[in-house]
Amino acid sequence: MGRLDGKIAIVTGAAPRGEGVGNGKAMAILMAREGARVLLVNRSAARAEELAEEIAAEGGEASVFAADVTNTDEVAAMGATVQERYGRLDILCNNVGIGAGAGPNRVEDVTDETWDNLYDVNMTSAMKCSRVAVPLMRDSGGGGSIINVSSIAGSLGLMGSPGAAAYAATKSGVHGLTLSIAADYATELIRCNCIIIGSVNTPMVARLGEDGRARRKKMVPMQTEGTGWDIGWAAVYLASDEAQWVTGVMLPVDGGLNALRAWPR
Repeated sequence: MGRLDGKIAIVTGAAPRGEGVGNGKAMAILMAREGARVLLVNRSAARAEELAEEIAAEGGEASVFAADVTNTDEVAAMGATVQERYGRLDILCNNVGIGAGAGPNRVEDVTDETWDNLYDVNMTSAMKCSRVAVPLMRDSGGGGSIINVSSIAGSLGLMGSPGAAAYAATKSGVHGLTLSIAADYATELIRCNCIIIGSVNTPMVARLGEDGRARRKKMVPMQTEGTGWDIGWAAVYLASDEAQWVTGVMLPVDGGLNALRAWPR
């Protein structure tokens, strides 16, 4: 406890879409447990308020800001709000994203609408939030930590699940954005790292059903399924002073899939 004492964090896409623990919820809860005060950014204010109440019941501190982080004006308002409420910003978790099931995704089938929508949500939102966060972190005087959330689809495709051209492209783009931010702001001690997520059981993948989840689990060398908590703890580490010399890193949290993709199945 106390690894993030005194720090102010923004978690976008903080509240899950359904029952259970999503990556954003786990990040927010664990960061609050470790002493951070958290701005929960979500399109649905009602779901975020429920999460804020859950954090408060544990003795943590969180508040809600309703925003669509693909909207430039709303992202600017998010930055103004965190400054007004807390006076600084130390951590940004770019957690907003939509999945490969958002529309036809094979390159011959993908529509302009699907392509543009995936880019807006998965990649452009991270750029817009980071663009607002960097000056706030600079003004805070102690550097900062930007944590982007990506997927193994950005480096491996979807292995056995064809039709991910647009989705995989956005996630690869997040990797490039991470490296660029890390390089540009290293001398200002503003770090940027990326969590590459594997087969994690969150409300977002409920649409796969039990059979789909079982097929994904078989692909994982550890033959298990991750949870939002696994992602949350990785984010806590990257946000903490324990990672003060870590930047530009792509951190797979995937049961070994990224490193051992030749594992027999």
